Amino acid sequence: MSSADNRRNVRAGYRNGGTTVEGLIQNVDSSHPSLNDSLEGDIKAFLINEDQLHTYDDLTKVNPVTPATVLKCLQARYSVKVFYTHAGCTLVALNPFQPVPDLYSLDVMKEYHYASQPQEFKPHIFIVAEEAYRNVQGQLEPVNQSLVVSGESGAGKTWTSRCLMKYYATVAASSSVMKSQDTVERIERRVLDSNPIMEAFGNACTLRNNNSSRFGKYIQLQLDRCQRLVGASVQTYLLEKTRVTCQPANERNFHIFYQMMKGATDQQRKEWMMPQDQCFAWLPNSEKTVEEDCFDETVEAMVHLGIHAERQQQIFKILAGILQLGNVSFSSSTDESQTCHLGEQSQDFLQRAAELLCVSAEELQTCLRVRTLKAGKQSVLKPCSQAECSVRRDCLAKLIYAQLFEWMVAFINNSICADKSSWCNFIGVLDVYGFECFQINNLEQLCINYANEKLQQHFVAHYLRAQQEEYVSEGLQWSFVKYQDNQSCLDLIEGSLISVFSLLNEESRLNRASDAKMFRVRLEKELSDNANISWDKFSKVAHFSVAHYAGKVNYQIEGMVEKNKDPVPAELINLFEKSDNPLLQEIFTDKKTENPTNRGLSKVTVVSKFKNSLESLMKILHTTTPHYTRCIKPNPDCKPLTFKKEEVIMQLEACGIVETIHISAAGFPIRIPFQSFMQRYGLIAKYSKLRSHCVDLEADNNDAVQQEVKKLLGVALHHLSSDRHSSLVHCGKTKVFLTQAMLDLLEDQRKKILSQCAFSIQCCWLRYQRRRRHTRRQSATLIQAAVRSWLVRKRVRRWNRAAGVIQNKWKKWRTMLKSLAEAELDDAKDVVEEDVPVLNPVVRERGSVQLSTIPEPVPVRGWPMGLALASAPSITVSLTATGFQKMMSAMASLNLPSRRGQYKVNTNQYTEELASIRAQPKGSVKLHCQRSPLLYADRHPDLKSDVRGFNEILLEKTL
Repeated sequence: MSSADNRRNVRAGYRNGGTTVEGLIQNVDSSHPSLNDSLEGDIKAFLINEDQLHTYDDLTKVNPVTPATVLKCLQARYSVKVFYTHAGCTLVALNPFQPVPDLYSLDVMKEYHYASQPQEFKPHIFIVAEEAYRNVQGQLEPVNQSLVVSGESGAGKTWTSRCLMKYYATVAASSSVMKSQDTVERIERRVLDSNPIMEAFGNACTLRNNNSSRFGKYIQLQLDRCQRLVGASVQTYLLEKTRVTCQPANERNFHIFYQMMKGATDQQRKEWMMPQDQCFAWLPNSEKTVEEDCFDETVEAMVHLGIHAERQQQIFKILAGILQLGNVSFSSSTDESQTCHLGEQSQDFLQRAAELLCVSAEELQTCLRVRTLKAGKQSVLKPCSQAECSVRRDCLAKLIYAQLFEWMVAFINNSICADKSSWCNFIGVLDVYGFECFQINNLEQLCINYANEKLQQHFVAHYLRAQQEEYVSEGLQWSFVKYQDNQSCLDLIEGSLISVFSLLNEESRLNRASDAKMFRVRLEKELSDNANISWDKFSKVAHFSVAHYAGKVNYQIEGMVEKNKDPVPAELINLFEKSDNPLLQEIFTDKKTENPTNRGLSKVTVVSKFKNSLESLMKILHTTTPHYTRCIKPNPDCKPLTFKKEEVIMQLEACGIVETIHISAAGFPIRIPFQSFMQRYGLIAKYSKLRSHCVDLEADNNDAVQQEVKKLLGVALHHLSSDRHSSLVHCGKTKVFLTQAMLDLLEDQRKKILSQCAFSIQCCWLRYQRRRRHTRRQSATLIQAAVRSWLVRKRVRRWNRAAGVIQNKWKKWRTMLKSLAEAELDDAKDVVEEDVPVLNPVVRERGSVQLSTIPEPVPVRGWPMGLALASAPSITVSLTATGFQKMMSAMASLNLPSRRGQYKVNTNQYTEELASIRAQPKGSVKLHCQRSPLLYADRHPDLKSDVRGFNEILLEKTL
């Protein structure tokens, strides 16, 4: 019995109510009873200690690895509110369906980002994000990374993608330099603000998920050479625009319509013609409130992205016009040559729609009710039937919304995308719609499930098939692990010769009305050999069933061909090219430019366009390093902390988790070519003391590069026993196969060597800097000394020159004064030289003025007022004159009037407060300078009212 049969048995058992672990165990291959008994015993022995099951962070440690053991471990971890678990090379994420405090906080982000070994922490989505970020930092080929978030609708893919974007925005911003901090914060904010806008216009509430993505998106986070976030770009895939006009039962339209209805102000409602009590046919279940009905958050994000208020008004008027179109209904005319009738209310709704869309109401009504047929060069107008009018109305609404969505994506890209020259690497986050299976499935579900098949095939090709084939080609002893390959299903859907898509495109390009039963007959005739397609011959509704990797889905053929054609009437495009709404005019002019010739029936079908865009996405994934996160929906009703075993086991088996665990546990997830390995880790052998030591891992290959690799591995593993080498690393023919533990070991050794080298470089640089600084200091000292000596010499020379000038001036001044004094002496010829009597010592000590004509000398004691300070020098003036002329000359010079028996000395120029004896008698005046005997000068002597000036002399009569 094959593994696929086992899976079908398990799934059938669950459908019949078998939900116990024993039921799972019984589905093990029974062709070998003894092996079956042994495996059953191992499973029971493993499951005995249920209290320890929640401690298994990595499912590769589970022994034995079976659906039962894996399921019980996940259930045990979910019951203790642990929602992330490693499954080898993938991460399994269980949706808790409730907020988890502090699980995605900023502190948790920093904890994982700054950890030396994040793998040692508890499993988390941030570990996957950090591993991808460090791969970019390490520049390991391929450098660009892709994070693929997959799972069913409602499994938590959108929330996981949102957490990844927030993590990278935070991590990239934290490593930025100060001068670019504002730029990084602006880009980070814009990247994060693109999420609420994209979710508002592209997500809707479905039966399986309140925030289901109705389009696929691949977000490239652009990093510069320093791994800083410099921009981002968004690529979208297949918007489910049919949801605008047709919503399945108990589901809603896109979030943005409900946000407008519940969050608009009264003034906005008046401008958008949306009264509070008005109902819209295209807004079912409007009474239901979900977390995403936040109009203010969407408007705020628009503002941050640069959508100004006027442009916002244009956008919301377009959306309101679409809602008004949904209320327009047509009634058939009794005469087929006449156009369909519009009721009074429909006329009102049409008028409102025309005003909101800024087009003529008459022209809009004509375009909806009359179609233009071309017969050669002539155009013929033909009234449309009631069904055709409704189709044209729906086509117009879908066209406007799809064009508006594309414009929004283009605007976001222009706002957040960086120039190609400013970034060199990227980390991509892929968030696509999950696998869907409803009661009625049509073209949208076929394309969505086809996209999931492609992603599953990429996972199978990368992890399950390619790894095992490479092990064998590189010489590893490997026994193949069976897995479910979905290539046959992909051949059925997209095969190059005959496939569902090719037949659907052929039917769509025929210029005729499609017939669902005829198309079913053709599918049955052409594809009956493929085991993945089947039909229910007794069903009255034309359909076909496809066996996808996640289960069988029935697709209704009715309407599928028309949806694939996606016709756009030319007259509708012509009408809106003339719209007075600048935004509508812009987007429809761009559409005309894109399709200048095919403006009626488009030659490019929906599936062709979607297939081409998906192939371009797969090319990107193949050139990057993928990181898979499998989101699991624990129960179909989105109830918090409710674990349904049958729901989880089907998802685990559908995405191949058990096979992935088998291969990851036994294999080597990391493969590096010899040349790249030596370039990165060659320094371990170069700087190791054990350079000559070699452990012979594989002795049968004598290639020089391989031998160098073996030497390097021997140096890295010298401290481990030889029996552990084969479990950690294998040296193949062209590549080195490593486990994560071995890679961590090599990275640690490389980091230590780089740290030692960096320390040596730092020491040499510091030594050079210190020597250079010492030499510069010595040179500066010598220069300073030389400059100072030069300045001193210059200053001394200047002083000498100044002293010489002063001396010359002083001598000239003294000579001039001397000549003036001699010229002013009256009768100088009568002056008789007399011997100057020797002064009395008492007079000398006290200071006096002695006049020779007076019998007794009159001593005069004087203190200059400006020097009347403690211990200030005093001036003793002794004047001795002989002859009457001498006496009169001195008296006239000193101006000594007599008053009440006392003498008072004033200067000749007392008004100028300057003492001066201009005519000094020769040999008759002696000046004696000495210090004052007073400790404190008397500032207020007698006759103080008559004394003033700096050099005033106070006289004191002495006997």
